[in-house]
Amino acid sequence: MEEKRKVVALLSGGLDSQLAVKMMQKQGFEVSAVAIKTPFCDFDCGRGCGFEIRERADTLGVNLKTVYLGDEYIEMLKNPKHGFGSGMNPCIDCRAMMFQAAKKHMEEIGADFIISGEVLGQRPMSQHGPALKTIEKESGLEGKIVRPLSAALLPPTDPEKNGLIKRENLGMIKGRSRRVQLQMAREYEIENPPNAGGGCLLTDPAFAIRAKDLFKHTETPTTNDIDLLKIGRHFRFDQNVKLIVGRNKDENEVIKALALPDDILLEAQDHVGPVSLLRGKDLEKFESLAAAITLRYSDAPKDKECLVITENGKNKAKLSAKAADESSYLKYRI
Repeated sequence: MEEKRKVVALLSGGLDSQLAVKMMQKQGFEVSAVAIKTPFCDFDCGRGCGFEIRERADTLGVNLKTVYLGDEYIEMLKNPKHGFGSGMNPCIDCRAMMFQAAKKHMEEIGADFIISGEVLGQRPMSQHGPALKTIEKESGLEGKIVRPLSAALLPPTDPEKNGLIKRENLGMIKGRSRRVQLQMAREYEIENPPNAGGGCLLTDPAFAIRAKDLFKHTETPTTNDIDLLKIGRHFRFDQNVKLIVGRNKDENEVIKALALPDDILLEAQDHVGPVSLLRGKDLEKFESLAAAITLRYSDAPKDKECLVITENGKNKAKLSAKAADESSYLKYRI
């Protein structure tokens, strides 16, 4: 038997990328999938989208390779060549990095081209015609990216010019409506098609504010810094110092796990409440304020002095403080 031609799919776990895979399989291609993880997506948090992507890949019958874009992604985020969207989302630069990762896999397995579930006009920053061309150029994949759902509305790609695929087998979907995709899902017997929606925290307005604050005050943020952005209440005391206050038991445990040796952890001694983390330089001058804010979000009485346990590495101490009133701390809230 003649060996099937290979293609690489960027698989997000969403419906569109699944349909792209199905369309290529129907045309006789062997599809290998790449899933991209960044510090800003909910990928492997419990039964997050990472679990779903693995399930989807199994259901589709494709091999799955996971690629993590960590430090290089953070470095790009400092100054994305093509700017940000409405939040702090560098969509064009982000997509280019994802396709570069897929390109490596394409070359490793000898695939002919790359497919994605992108739909023309679905996302305002990265899925209009000029942006799609820019992404191809920046990723070094001009002519090698096929977007099966909309490809009949886009210029011919190399696989089409070379006769590997035919235009009559390509889709003409455009815009944000999912009606056609849902109909296709029924035809392909895709059960429980996922709802539309992005998994990137950088598009969330509240998260974007925190991220902008971090990148403004920290020359090179770490993945630890970014993980802290995902939880708690955040307060900026000065150029170098911030406080993160847990909102529930789970967040308290995460804060403890993310604490570094130079951080100070604070917790009310005799009352139920948050674990807080003080991070930066010269933390001692802000300890009393941090203790007062910690008490404010605890069950401690608001009109008496209470004890707060502080922990810095292996060193524990206690300090007495009174719960802060709103006027004294709201100006620091991020």
